Amino acid sequence: VFLRAISQYAAVLNKKFLDQASFELQLWNNYFHLAVAFLTQESLQLENFSSDKRAKIFHKYQDMRRQIGFEIRDMWYNLGPHKIKFIPEMVGPILEMTLVPEIELRKATIPIFFDMMQCEFHFTRSFQRFENEIITKLDHEVEGGRGDEQYKVLFQKILLEHCRKHKYLAKGGENFVTLVVRLLERLLDYRTIMHDENKENRMSCTVNVLNFYKEIEREEMYIRYLYKLCDLHKECDNYTEAAYTLLLHARLLKWSEEACAAHLTQRDGYQAATQGQLKEQLYQEIINYFDKGKMWEEAIILGKELAEQYENEMFDFEQLSALLRKQAQFYENIVKVIRPKPDYFTVGYYGQAFPSFLRNKMFIYRGKEYERWEDFEARLLTQFPNAEKMKTTTPPSEDIKNSSGQYIQCFTVKPILELPSKFQNKPVSEQIVSFYTVNEVQKFQYSRPVRKGEKDPENEFANMWIERTTYVTAYKLPGILRWFEVKFFSTDEISPVENAMETMQLTNEKINNMVQRHLNDANLPINPLSMLLNGIVDPAVMGGLTNYEKAFFTEKYIHEHLEDQEKIEKLKDLIAWQIPYLAEGVRIHGEKVTEALRPFHERLEACFKQLRERVEKQYGVRTLPAAEERRGSRPRSMVRSFTMPSSQRPLSVASVASVASISSDNSPSRPGSDGFALEPLLPKKLHCKSQDKLDREEPDRDRKDKKKDKRHSKHQEAFDKELKASDNPSQPPEAVILSETISPLRPQRPKSQVIPILGAERRPTVSPGSSPAPPPVTPRAKLGFSLLMGSNLELNGTACSEKGETPPPLPVKGTMADYGNVDNQDLASPTTPPPPPSTAASEASAPSAAQQDPPSTPSEGHEEADICRFRNCTSSSVLDGCSKSSFTQTVAL
Repeated sequence: VFLRAISQYAAVLNKKFLDQASFELQLWNNYFHLAVAFLTQESLQLENFSSDKRAKIFHKYQDMRRQIGFEIRDMWYNLGPHKIKFIPEMVGPILEMTLVPEIELRKATIPIFFDMMQCEFHFTRSFQRFENEIITKLDHEVEGGRGDEQYKVLFQKILLEHCRKHKYLAKGGENFVTLVVRLLERLLDYRTIMHDENKENRMSCTVNVLNFYKEIEREEMYIRYLYKLCDLHKECDNYTEAAYTLLLHARLLKWSEEACAAHLTQRDGYQAATQGQLKEQLYQEIINYFDKGKMWEEAIILGKELAEQYENEMFDFEQLSALLRKQAQFYENIVKVIRPKPDYFTVGYYGQAFPSFLRNKMFIYRGKEYERWEDFEARLLTQFPNAEKMKTTTPPSEDIKNSSGQYIQCFTVKPILELPSKFQNKPVSEQIVSFYTVNEVQKFQYSRPVRKGEKDPENEFANMWIERTTYVTAYKLPGILRWFEVKFFSTDEISPVENAMETMQLTNEKINNMVQRHLNDANLPINPLSMLLNGIVDPAVMGGLTNYEKAFFTEKYIHEHLEDQEKIEKLKDLIAWQIPYLAEGVRIHGEKVTEALRPFHERLEACFKQLRERVEKQYGVRTLPAAEERRGSRPRSMVRSFTMPSSQRPLSVASVASVASISSDNSPSRPGSDGFALEPLLPKKLHCKSQDKLDREEPDRDRKDKKKDKRHSKHQEAFDKELKASDNPSQPPEAVILSETISPLRPQRPKSQVIPILGAERRPTVSPGSSPAPPPVTPRAKLGFSLLMGSNLELNGTACSEKGETPPPLPVKGTMADYGNVDNQDLASPTTPPPPPSTAASEASAPSAAQQDPPSTPSEGHEEADICRFRNCTSSSVLDGCSKSSFTQTVAL
């Protein structure tokens, strides 16, 4: 019934609505859509039925799809010059009809595409609109389940035949057909694995499709597949790869007020009217993903770009503040957080049974955290249960590549460090450099030992060559995938002596890096250092240097390999340089070793002593720079806050520790660390406004403070913990009594001539303590303090009272202005000024206090700056005339 009705409909259209005067576009358009909808309805798709039902329907009605398809073809050709009015709108319905899996229908309708190309080319001298429309519709149709390999072959064959016969469409038409066939291959692969449990294959196919759309500059389709890929990564917790994927979208946008096109905002979560707003939202999301993936270096780069916009374009200082705090945390994470280093694996898929995006190709995979080769290979073979594992690392033969089976080759490769230019030829912390050893890498190496000549049991290293293969991937890892295809590789041979040089160089670097880590962090475990040193200095473990000496330093080898003379000398030099590195490692090991491991360390020292004597005798003595010079040459990021600036120090702590105080045994302090001004170390409670001469020296003191601010104490955290404990009112702090001896330049005034000064110039004379002072400790520094159990202070040029002598009482206060020169702070208690010192009670209690707390003395051989703590100060002191005074500092606990 419908066939008869639509046939009459077509007859009326041809008769009354075809000529130029009476042509009705809407009627013709309705006809084509109605006919295609009838042809593609589910009830006519015979291939979906059982063979018996299909046979019965075909016997009674034939295949009605073929009949209506032929009529649609005829009606299209009848349009004549009106065809251009249906391009590109009718491309989608015609494509849907040609994808019906009926071979005769396809053969009859696919030529309509060439007719459309020819028609548009006749009017516009190109067929760009037709090409864009068929690519867009083909993506949706194939993803919806239509199309197959047969359709791809027919499409290519039929259209190429028509294009090659055309004078003007021969070249352009052939390029178009090739492009559509390539797209069909990728779309069919993507549809095949779209519902596969193997998400890695889905990622590979998605990347193939989006790269194709990028190549042909179809931005809307490219972005569509970017988000498909990003969703897959998030499902697998691949946050680093998700960030790189979104970054491709962000790179398409500008920091501008230009309106966002509809295809740029394909996600409902983005509320942006301009490209700048959308890019900002994308950057925030990308930074979050990089943070989750521990790629803080990449997050910082984007953060700087975003901060520039907040500061100079948007003037959003609130967002800028939050972003900078986040960046500060990223920098701290880089230095402090230990990140696991992933392994890299080469995987080759050989055989015709693999899908096209894997077939006879080689890839470099980035392993997951803590994933080793055995686990990775097991996971890989689980995805391809029918594949056979190759047991060699040599390239496969052509027979294997052309076979009908599946063969997988998998082995571990080593990434080649490509250090950014800003770090080159500079001393950079290993914690910073280690990121680039396994990230932002594109070259990888695999070394395979190859023996040339007969094996000599006494000299097996002499003929052991290394076959080294270098692989280069299409893109750097990590990226939008955890793997990339190998674009090319090369193979070189490394001679035995060159291999020995490389091994020795790497060993020296490993020792040095381990030593630097322990110098920078005293809390590192000692076990890795123990194993490293033992494997080198104990010949029973690794054979020691005897292997190299037997292989390369014999007269026979030198005579037979004259071309290696320079390399042999270089090898000897590397051996000699290993001794000072080992010496530093053994020294650090001795400082940190526990009593349980003391016998092991003693054996380590004995072995090293023998090795040192032997190497220095044969290859010479090498000396490393002093620890301070090496540390001082490092960038600021390597030197952990050794001292706090004086303006930021807590009032109860005065830190004078130098860099050397945490670094080495008996190494001298850094210049300038042993001398500093008095004023920053005085608590504010002891500071008076009337320090005339000290005030005159304020500019000099400021300059000294600025110098000291550059030195930071590594132990500041420990100090802070002690400060918190001391600030707790429930736990009274441990008393530390300050003893200061000041020698003024001018002669002391006789006591009989001391005249009390009234008014604002009056200075109260307060005795900080009446216990007898022990003998002063000889100072080692130019300027310093001596913290002893007793204290005699010279205040305002007047010596404190002798033992048993009553100090003069305070003058009677007439007005509040009499004490106006004293800082408006609590000196002894929160609410009252300090009481005058008692006479009898102080004298009676002084001897007992001295007996209970004898003065402490510094430990022998201690050449580092001591730590001065001021706690529980209950009296004020005013110093005058002491600009060039000499002080001594020790700790009395």
